[in-house]
Amino acid sequence: MYEAKKKKSGYEVFSPDMSFHPIKRLQLETDLHRAIQEGEFRVYYQPLVELAPNRISEVEALVRWEHPEHGLLYPAEFLSQAEETGLILEIDRFVLREASRQVREWQERHVSELPLMLSVNLSTKHFRSPNMVEEISQTLKETGLDPRTLKLEITESFAIEDVELTESILRKLKGQGITLVIDDFGTGYASLFNLKRLSVDCLKIDRSFTENLGHDPETKAVVRTIIEFARALGLRVTGEGIETAEQLAQLRELGCTWGQGYYFAHPLPGAAVSMLFAEAPADDSSGSGIRLDEQNRANSSKP
Repeated sequence: MYEAKKKKSGYEVFSPDMSFHPIKRLQLETDLHRAIQEGEFRVYYQPLVELAPNRISEVEALVRWEHPEHGLLYPAEFLSQAEETGLILEIDRFVLREASRQVREWQERHVSELPLMLSVNLSTKHFRSPNMVEEISQTLKETGLDPRTLKLEITESFAIEDVELTESILRKLKGQGITLVIDDFGTGYASLFNLKRLSVDCLKIDRSFTENLGHDPETKAVVRTIIEFARALGLRVTGEGIETAEQLAQLRELGCTWGQGYYFAHPLPGAAVSMLFAEAPADDSSGSGIRLDEQNRANSSKP
């Protein structure tokens, strides 16, 4: 309740870090400062797959924290606190810079007609920081990544908190050639009318819908509606959280052409993704991506 009041979001989903003792919160904040200074954050990459030919043409950058005492920490264990303290800005900047550098290297190594795309999540604070657009432009210049191969993701609920402000920022990013994505679609409170007002290119259907496909007819009807509406607006749709062949088949049946999830690959460190690309068979039909056959899929799905 207090988190919802503080953020003026109307509602807030409980997370374990909300119950932290103040001393633990202070320790986490101290550790976050040290992690930024000592370079303890790591970028992992999860492939996104074009479903019809099982072709990798995109990776999503995801942050991990290599804590010296607690080992590898996942975002749910520290991002909330990073957002509260404003340290999320430094983490966001690091992820964008490192991921842009790495993906540019892969693009040069694996030349194709359609270069590998990079997808990066933007936090609320970063998206609304005054110099965000200029900072991103400078990062792309420094790393050599073509803006047309960058996709920036914002969550559905955040996108419509202030539609006019969001749209003005999206237009500036779009003017640079950057692709824009609404993440976790279906979990917030965005109306289809609001979606029409935003200059976005893609929707990512939240994993909660994917999990229930094949078990709940209502969920299937909702997913079908989202896909049909997105198609009418000319938006690409990605199904998140695909973990089984059945879920994949259901999404294909509904007309979803892109997918992401453990069925294809867990988030992997850069070196493991490099090996995946090196071992994957070339797509001779178009030269526009990296094919992911069943053997590669199985190997890449190891945590």
